[in-house]
Amino acid sequence: MEQQPLVSVVIPVYNMEAYLEETVRSVQASTYPSLEIILMDDGSKDQSLAVARRLAEEDPRIHVYTQSNGGVAAARNHAISKASGIYIFPLDADDRIVADYIEKAVEVAEKDSSVKCVTCRAEFFGARSGEWKLPRYTRSLLARKNMLPASALFRKSDWKRIGGYDETIIAREDWAFWIGVLKDGGEVVRLPETGLYYRIRNYSKRVSDRSLKKHVIDVLNQKYADFFFRELGGPLRYQRSWSRVINFFSRLIHPMKAFIYSRYAEMGNWLFQLPAHFEEEGVCIYKGRNELREVTIGDKTFVVKSYKRPHLLNRFVYAYIRPSKAERACRYAHMFREKGIGSPEPVGYLTRGHTGLFDKSYFVCLKSECPYTYRDFATHTFSRQTEILRAIGRVTARMHDAGFYHEDYSAGNILFRDDLPEIQIEIIDLNRLSFGKIGLEKGCKNFERLPGSDEMLSVMAEAYAEARGFDAQECLTLIRKYVDEELEYRKKKAQTV
Repeated sequence: MEQQPLVSVVIPVYNMEAYLEETVRSVQASTYPSLEIILMDDGSKDQSLAVARRLAEEDPRIHVYTQSNGGVAAARNHAISKASGIYIFPLDADDRIVADYIEKAVEVAEKDSSVKCVTCRAEFFGARSGEWKLPRYTRSLLARKNMLPASALFRKSDWKRIGGYDETIIAREDWAFWIGVLKDGGEVVRLPETGLYYRIRNYSKRVSDRSLKKHVIDVLNQKYADFFFRELGGPLRYQRSWSRVINFFSRLIHPMKAFIYSRYAEMGNWLFQLPAHFEEEGVCIYKGRNELREVTIGDKTFVVKSYKRPHLLNRFVYAYIRPSKAERACRYAHMFREKGIGSPEPVGYLTRGHTGLFDKSYFVCLKSECPYTYRDFATHTFSRQTEILRAIGRVTARMHDAGFYHEDYSAGNILFRDDLPEIQIEIIDLNRLSFGKIGLEKGCKNFERLPGSDEMLSVMAEAYAEARGFDAQECLTLIRKYVDEELEYRKKKAQTV
């Protein structure tokens, strides 16, 4: 007979000596044979721990652990960390389950890996009786309502994936948990039979205090901003059922647009929070017209660029006519990489509006591994200088062959790395691109902001000409001309300031 997957029933225990044995007996009566019962005493002040240990002596499937009082989320996390089961089934220490609940739940989960949660019909008992009328599950409803009971079957791998129960939230930790498990997809199956009896005591905890509700909503918005934006068009509001309507009108005043590439989907929530926490993120590496900050998340380092709020006309243009600088930078970096032109990997962008107009935008990319810029030729001597310059010439040619003209092709926007067998070149600040056929003169003019010695210009001109099938001497003549004109222009401009 094929061995059935182990189910770990985890029961946090805090001052439950009057009810714990009844709860455990209901689990022991389960028709599902492959299970363990983990009792996690959360610093009980009554005889709960003694009851737990007595029950464990009677049944080798029961394991008892203790911790200092940390709340139900911490107790569940600690218990699950000790669990050996593929599946986890949380149960409150004063509730009961029907004998075949776990068996039926495992059968459903084993048939379909897309099922992330198996729950059931439930009834109240104790100070109140009757059916617990839980609504039919949808992600949109989950965004507004705590509508899945904590006592439902899920995979331990999903608990690991989302980092367990949030121990910072004072109440509704199960709601936060289910959002984490289900926000990016997965099915919920509710068994048609009653499987859970949920005890109501006269002093059962209710989230009714205004400050507590605000705390719960604030934590959820901070943790799952991307989910609420997707399902509700903005944050979860204090009047939860009105969230979508409130957010609709809010977007008319404060429009927001965001995009993130799928491989960085886990950073979606962080991206949505950028306007609120940009100033505290990482380390500032440049602050001028725009601001760049270097941020490390996990094992990766990113660069976040905050663009200066534009003048009034462009605030209208970026709101209704033209993509923002951040959106263009993100989109164009992707286009470069598709054409084999080096540029730091884009992560995503976010734009924010105010009173119907564009306000601010943010672009996020992976930090480049290139430590130098073309500007460093003025202060450094590179042993592979000729190779580097030839690589710049070839990359520029590839950019032009693809129909990309960089309107800000300057010494600070060409990065390179020279410690690899092949010189690595990356182009940045891509929000100012134009597109179309680029001929000899226009292509050579793109070098105008790359000053250098005659020898340097000659090397770049030769590599550029070879790659595009132009005459090398003609390229050099044009590049020298445009570089000199740009230097003269900047000299005169500096004198007039």
